[in-house]
Amino acid sequence: MGTIQLVGVGRSFKSTAAVRDIHLTIDDGEFVVLLGPSGCGKTTLLRMIAGLLEPTTGRILLDGADITDLPAKRRDLAMVFQSYALYPHLSVRKNLAFPLTVQRLGAEEIERRVREVADALEIGHLLDRKPKELSGGQRQRVAVGRALVRAPKAFLMDEPLSNLDAKLRTQTRHELSSLHRRLGATFVYVTHDQVEAMTMATRIVVLDAGSIEQVGTPEEVYDRPESVFVAGFLGSPAMNLLDARVHTVEGNIAVTADGVAGDLWPGTTDDLDVVLGIRPEHLEIVADPAARGAVALVGVAEIVENLGGEQIVTCRVGETSVQARTSREVRVAEGEDVVLRAAADRIHLFERATGRRLEWMPDPARPTAGEPSVLPALSS
Repeated sequence: MGTIQLVGVGRSFKSTAAVRDIHLTIDDGEFVVLLGPSGCGKTTLLRMIAGLLEPTTGRILLDGADITDLPAKRRDLAMVFQSYALYPHLSVRKNLAFPLTVQRLGAEEIERRVREVADALEIGHLLDRKPKELSGGQRQRVAVGRALVRAPKAFLMDEPLSNLDAKLRTQTRHELSSLHRRLGATFVYVTHDQVEAMTMATRIVVLDAGSIEQVGTPEEVYDRPESVFVAGFLGSPAMNLLDARVHTVEGNIAVTADGVAGDLWPGTTDDLDVVLGIRPEHLEIVADPAARGAVALVGVAEIVENLGGEQIVTCRVGETSVQARTSREVRVAEGEDVVLRAAADRIHLFERATGRRLEWMPDPARPTAGEPSVLPALSS
């Protein structure tokens, strides 16, 4: 078992709160990625789970047992660091065996475990080499292997791929995903790379300024971001975000902004300042802006970037830069007037004052008298 529970966990450095009131349960066998920009608190949180930092507030539980005050060496958790942290004077075999030697296991048991892990990671032929004789990817596998030989309750990984080149990072990412599937163990993985998060995680925890913005599967956080921050952080290019206003026009919910107009759904709502979000891949270039159940953006193409199989068209809509991901078969010239359109079911609305997601509630029985039909999502 390897279930980790964080109950009101926080950490302050002097007067600065690095992590604030984190409540999170990581179930046994999950691959949970802590994702966020630099300085958001993800590494601090991981180090508190590992026992390398003491929380200022809250409790940490492992399989129901309180380990908040337990030293790192007694937590039965394995940590893989960004810098590999291999012993340069020891061979790969001795690096892998080191944690087992500390546990004072027998020589035969140590050799058996080392050989099993080395074969699983395809580094058996490297056992007699020193770390300086290995490539970056090989060193990373040794670092992972040193964690594996312990058979811990959970693996904690702090940006383990950041020192690898792009090709090796992709290969090692696949290996870690395959390893997780084979082991069925709990992985807690820190990264600022959204590609790593989207491709490896069973759940993503998006952090900003020391707080959790959203927890969900990769599909949930991408398709239904709960805040402007999550919407703008996930995606490459990021979601287009424009200040707009929703109101009622002839029995329809409409959204308008500078260069933007569209009828979304039948219904009524109070006027509300919003942030309109549209992913680049959900915008199409059309000839006519008029459309029911869609939003049209009228602007000028400024940059057309050829990415091989597709292109990114950057347009100026009002005072906002908007990007559309389209097929290269769509011919657009820089400086050309363009009309972009997105279907209503591809639109995201966020309350401008709070940055939180808004949901359309079409059932007229649900809102009470005087309340708008567009309401903030109830989830935090």
